[in-house]
Amino acid sequence: MESVQLTDTKTAVREKYGAAARQVRESGSAACCDKGLSCCDPITTNLYDEAEKSGLPASAVLASLGCGNPTALIELKPGETVLDLGSGGGIDVLLSAKRVGPTGKAYGLDMTDDMLALARENQRQAGVENVEFLKGEIENIPLPDASVDVVISNCVINLSADKGRVLREAFRVLKPGGRFAVSDVVVRGEVDDQVRRSMLLWVGCIAGAMEEGEYGAKLAEAGFSKISIEPTRVYSIEDARHFLVAAGIDVDRIAPLVEGKFMSAFIRATKPAGECCAPGCCGN
Repeated sequence: MESVQLTDTKTAVREKYGAAARQVRESGSAACCDKGLSCCDPITTNLYDEAEKSGLPASAVLASLGCGNPTALIELKPGETVLDLGSGGGIDVLLSAKRVGPTGKAYGLDMTDDMLALARENQRQAGVENVEFLKGEIENIPLPDASVDVVISNCVINLSADKGRVLREAFRVLKPGGRFAVSDVVVRGEVDDQVRRSMLLWVGCIAGAMEEGEYGAKLAEAGFSKISIEPTRVYSIEDARHFLVAAGIDVDRIAPLVEGKFMSAFIRATKPAGECCAPGCCGN
């Protein structure tokens, strides 16, 4: 049953985000203008300032489907290696590449051919050389143990049907002392299952989001320390009213059960620098 769920989720993600990439390339309009994606304002807007956007191809900005700006919230140092899980059109990879400089490197990992093609074209237009886009799944990262300094991601881990495995893989590829710094959608507190599903159709686009306590617990289980979850945007029922009404949901009925419980958050954690015996804990 679990393998079927994983396959179904990956197929849905691949189809939806492939459609988003094609829309940007063919029409030059923002990805979330596609009604089939369901994720619209204010989740994906106003995440990057004008200075950041000015140095990027327009299509990299238009293809952004994130819920935050992890590159603005984590200190990246010259010479570091960064990995973006679910890199989409490449906006966070290109921004990271600038921050780590020519002695550093930024990897983008995505499983969608259309998004990879768009990202590589954006890289070409931006003239950035210290970037490599990899095809693969965030549950099976195609990089060696202890090979990156920082793992970032922008509203992608919530799309995985096996989040624990994603976090274990992130831990594996990080060097000792490496940092995990992602933006993601989380749920605060208990929410009725039916209400949760209705809201996550909008907030999570096509998949689910973890309760913040569960997120922290899974990070700890993967081996991380110094875990913190900081809300960056709390979504209002009014933000979702148009979509939910169109989906046949009684917005006024569920409003009291929703307010203050669905949010974007910046999630930080660290791979311990000390000795350990766990797989993926130490370099060669």
